[in-house]
Amino acid sequence: MSASIPENGALFSQVTRDQWRAFFATFFGWVLDGFDFTVLTFILIDIQDSFTIEKALAGALGTVTLLFRLAGGMAAGVAADRWGRKLPLMLSIVWFSIFACLSGFATSYAMLFAFRALFGIGMGGEWAAGMPLALEHWPTRLRGVASGMLQSGWYWGYILSAGVYHYIYPLFSNVPDTGWRIMFWVGIIPAFFALWIRVGVKESPVWLARKQHLEVTKEKPVSVWRIFHRDMLGTTIQASLLIASFMFSYYSIAFWYPTFLLESGRSTLSHIIILNIGGIIGMILWGRLSESHLGRRGVITLAALIGVLVIPLYLWTKQPELLLLGALLMGISGTGIWSMAPAYLTELFPTSVRGIGPGFAYHMGAFLGAWTPVILGALQDRGLSIVDSMTACIVVSGLMVAIIARLGPETRGKEFLAIDDEDHKKVKHVNEVKSAT
Repeated sequence: MSASIPENGALFSQVTRDQWRAFFATFFGWVLDGFDFTVLTFILIDIQDSFTIEKALAGALGTVTLLFRLAGGMAAGVAADRWGRKLPLMLSIVWFSIFACLSGFATSYAMLFAFRALFGIGMGGEWAAGMPLALEHWPTRLRGVASGMLQSGWYWGYILSAGVYHYIYPLFSNVPDTGWRIMFWVGIIPAFFALWIRVGVKESPVWLARKQHLEVTKEKPVSVWRIFHRDMLGTTIQASLLIASFMFSYYSIAFWYPTFLLESGRSTLSHIIILNIGGIIGMILWGRLSESHLGRRGVITLAALIGVLVIPLYLWTKQPELLLLGALLMGISGTGIWSMAPAYLTELFPTSVRGIGPGFAYHMGAFLGAWTPVILGALQDRGLSIVDSMTACIVVSGLMVAIIARLGPETRGKEFLAIDDEDHKKVKHVNEVKSAT
């Protein structure tokens, strides 16, 4: 197994059209998912005014979405392992598009709260089904790079929502109670993307090979409870806690950042774009470096610690140029840790549970990290400044990421097999029984 990083000229030479299509199905799904979620961060103040609520309740709209991602991730993960990766991916995109749009029609805080909860189910399903679909198509030596590029789709979605807020929102901001609704209504657009996935993307070859194996051996699909068996429980717990720390870190950095900018009289568009361009650069950078001797765990640890160190430039400085530099560096480091989430999680779990395993871990992590927006809002309600609240949470979460990442195994270079070691053991056991009788 080579520890070198592929040369630029030959980096994608072995990627086929079908592999690119699987990649873009997941990538654009994640872009649109990111757009539909992050529009909320720009209109928290409007929602507070419309429904006369405190900041903690406004933050709870983000929290409830993240909590319900667990249900969607588990449902889509089970479906992806049993019936293929494509179908739950398409259904998840249609689902979150519908409830993103319906959020704009809410007539009360309770109704909006319910719609954002239901939106979270589709949001969770998209990741659980899409990431195995894309990464099971791609060559092993490019999986780290693909992982970073895939996860960067979230930041492209954030940039897209910033653009809509900057250019579309002002056209309706003078109409009472309308501007923030427009931001949600455009969320129906991603539903049409599912049609392209249906006709243009092939099912995962690894899943198809496993399906054929199960048909020949007459075995039943692995139970969802497999990830809680003794031999896999430690992996499930470590993966879930790692993603929880990722979530804690990301929402400490990003959820209240537009509000911080608005309250300090700064442009949201420029800073949000710089933050997310930094995130995209970080995704690709750390993804490539993860194929070196640093491995998956090394780049996670390094990126998280750098993110802690750039806090003064990100939040404390009064110099406009330094603040923009801080946004870029925080994007590269603090949000760049996410480059490893798809690759590391899918490599931790065997093919038989590569839908439900990463799906559960990712969204249990989201469930645990979901309290970050409301915690930050509550800290502000109790008198702590937005800068101090964000600083404290970024420091704690960054250290958590660095520590928990070191608790798990290194997975760089792991092959995806249609028939896992457990399957070989079952076949061997059956043959031994037949021989004995």
